Amino acid sequence: MEPAKIVELTDAEFNDHVLGNERPVLVDFWAPWCGPCKALTPTIEKLAGEYSGRLEVAKMDIQSHPKTAGELGIMSIPALFFFRDGRVVDTIMGAAKEDKIRSKIEEVLG
Repeated sequence: MEPAKIVELTDAEFNDHVLGNERPVLVDFWAPWCGPCKALTPTIEKLAGEYSGRLEVAKMDIQSHPKTAGELGIMSIPALFFFRDGRVVDTIMGAAKEDKIRSKIEEVLG
């Protein structure tokens, strides 16, 4: 298994890295003050490693980069957004268990 490669995104990088990506992308929207977000990090890192090469995984700090979160209508975090072909195909709001996230990843990957 490859080590987890998670990209930290900014508002400026979002369109190119996520919407323009040929692979499906999971974006974890979080903030430094969010306890459930921090608790979810090990799970996201584990899944990023497992799906490396098939799924791009990114994190976006909505406190530092609020524009994209506002455009997507994110009202609470953690928020996991799954993108394919430049559009949102699924979301998970709140701290989800690993099996639920894995199931969504499998659906997105088809």
